[in-house]
Amino acid sequence: MKSLEKSSVFPGVSTLFNDFFEDNRMMNLDWANGWSKMPSANVIEDDKEFKIELAAPGMKKNDFKVDIVNNKLTISSEMNDEKEEVNENYTRKEFSYNSFSRSFILPESVEVDKIEATYNDGILKLDLPKKPEVAKLTKKAIAVH
Repeated sequence: MKSLEKSSVFPGVSTLFNDFFEDNRMMNLDWANGWSKMPSANVIEDDKEFKIELAAPGMKKNDFKVDIVNNKLTISSEMNDEKEEVNENYTRKEFSYNSFSRSFILPESVEVDKIEATYNDGILKLDLPKKPEVAKLTKKAIAVH
């Protein structure tokens, strides 16, 4: 939304200060929230397993915490970053706190003890194998008459 307020020195020109803050108000709010947005996830199922793929670029495998409590799989991360720049005329210190948490309710068919996780090229992948007796079940289409 552009400011209609005119500068008193140059009556035909909107004030740059107002334009900047009004045009960028929403963008600044998004920036302030940083990484706290939920990473995208894909859940894939085949006869033998479920797979979860979580898009989390720019992280390291040690940044993730993966827990299972009462058949609830939770993937989370909390990163704190502090940068300080000292110059002759000023000091600038910036703090960044980024976190997320995603949870998935696991079906009884998942073999919890055999879940594996890998992180590569910005994607966290979890393989959730199905219990052998479930994996052997075959699918059957039933015709509707």
